[in-house]
Amino acid sequence: MKAFGFVLGMIGLLALDSQAFASGEAQAPDAPATAAPKAPPPYSLPWQLRPTAVGNVVRSDTAIAFYEDAAGNGGSTVASMLLGTYKVTPELAPFVRLALVQNSPPTGESGVALVNPAFGATYSLKLDDSLRVALFLGLTLPVGMGGGDSPDAATKAARGSGVLARSAMDNAMFSVNDFTVFPGVGVSYVKSGLTVQAEVTVLQLTRVRGEKDQADSSKTNSTMGLHVGYFVTPMLSLGGEIRYQRWLTTPTFVEKNSAMRDTVTFAVGPRLHFKIGKTSWCRPGIAYARGLDDPMSAQKYNIVQVDVPVSF
Repeated sequence: MKAFGFVLGMIGLLALDSQAFASGEAQAPDAPATAAPKAPPPYSLPWQLRPTAVGNVVRSDTAIAFYEDAAGNGGSTVASMLLGTYKVTPELAPFVRLALVQNSPPTGESGVALVNPAFGATYSLKLDDSLRVALFLGLTLPVGMGGGDSPDAATKAARGSGVLARSAMDNAMFSVNDFTVFPGVGVSYVKSGLTVQAEVTVLQLTRVRGEKDQADSSKTNSTMGLHVGYFVTPMLSLGGEIRYQRWLTTPTFVEKNSAMRDTVTFAVGPRLHFKIGKTSWCRPGIAYARGLDDPMSAQKYNIVQVDVPVSF
């Protein structure tokens, strides 16, 4: 009888195990647990190069430039930009960018100019876990202040002062008489808290107004740069970059002053990274920039950039 009872007990245990397996309540002892999604490596956002990743972003970016004239008199320029971009697919994000410039020259009248708006899109391709390529196409509408056949002198000077205040990297927006198309490509390597990014852009400018004030009917410009950033902590990164701008054709102002042919600048500074919601981030940063050659070094340019991007 004891043996019979033992057999019945074993049959009952097997039946319970079968029911548990059928209902999914039991697993093999060595079954692997479901892996949690892997977080992407932290990305150091460049100061003036374009991000290689796309997203929903509102970005306020202001450059405050201090400079001197040949007599040693000091002046300042504040060039503020507002960017909005929206991710329509995981790879594609159109953008719009606006800019306002205020100039207080060493001598003469101060001026303010709302310059050309820029529109375009970025297409981002992730090649592997650490390498990304971004293709970019932008254009500007020639509706900015300080242009036309007879522009106001102070307004024209203000929009012109924005070129060097932005390290000559945003020339399309300050060329208010020109319709500009500017394609570009960027490549970034992101791994273990390190970001290394390079980009190149070509700008084709075509005059559509201001023939009496601007001699050049068309001109071709280029910009390129290298950014290196590193996360010291998850909330703090340090980033530095070097930028180079060069006119590929020879506009009238380059004929008159060969120092205007190209410009080399650098920037360095810290950036914070913190969440402001379940999926939103704020990444404020401040950088110091300086020109390494003329005309910026001759005019002793010192630039402070305050950058506040918010992604959601």
